[in-house]
Amino acid sequence: MKIRRGFRTAAVIAAAGALSVGLSGCTTYDTSKPSAARAADAKPAAAFGTVDCRRAKCVALTFDAGPSENSPRLLDILKEKKVPATFFLLGKNHIAEHPDLVKRMAREGHELASHTWDHKILTDIDDDAVRDEFRRTDDAVEKLTGKRPTLMRPPQGRTNDHVSELAEEEGLAQVLWDVTTKDYTLPPSRTITERAVTQTHRDSIILLHDIYKNTVPAVPAIIDRLKAKGYVFVTVPQLLAPGKAEPGKIYKP
Repeated sequence: MKIRRGFRTAAVIAAAGALSVGLSGCTTYDTSKPSAARAADAKPAAAFGTVDCRRAKCVALTFDAGPSENSPRLLDILKEKKVPATFFLLGKNHIAEHPDLVKRMAREGHELASHTWDHKILTDIDDDAVRDEFRRTDDAVEKLTGKRPTLMRPPQGRTNDHVSELAEEEGLAQVLWDVTTKDYTLPPSRTITERAVTQTHRDSIILLHDIYKNTVPAVPAIIDRLKAKGYVFVTVPQLLAPGKAEPGKIYKP
């Protein structure tokens, strides 16, 4: 499916270091829906029990730009509620500063993915710089966990066909989202919860950030209210299973 995406401008200051986010301009690229990735004749794999998203009403909870000092509480919540998540980890000042949290995420069954090393806008830098953003993060995660990421989320969702080509070289598929709470604007936790719950539908990929103080307190209510609606939480690979993310592709509900 060919889409044309426009972006609005937003500014973000992260608690664990400055993180500027501005969404502007427009571009074109191809995306694949999770349902299109699911093959019809294979068994899905799951880290938190077998879930078949061809039948279950699945959603994926994803967190960008961590780990941070908020991540231990988030991991406690996810463990208590038996919910897996996909963490798109940021390298500089995050993976590098919190290696034990990266190890814990992997140990507790979450999917670890890349949000690049330095949060540079991939469409604005040259090819070597893009490769460096991918490789430094993937090397760091692999060194800590023994597993190299296969998924990447471009900063601000800014990507294009050429970034996809470079991602394919590194064995990475890109993952976007359809549910955003705009937690980077620091709304109250109850607002974050309400936005997540009202936007979510089957196969949704929910974007949150565990670097903001109001986000983690919103997570228990998000989980409880969506479970009450019959949703099952899975990682992004589980959402695509029994298909697998293909390097160079962009996945978006």
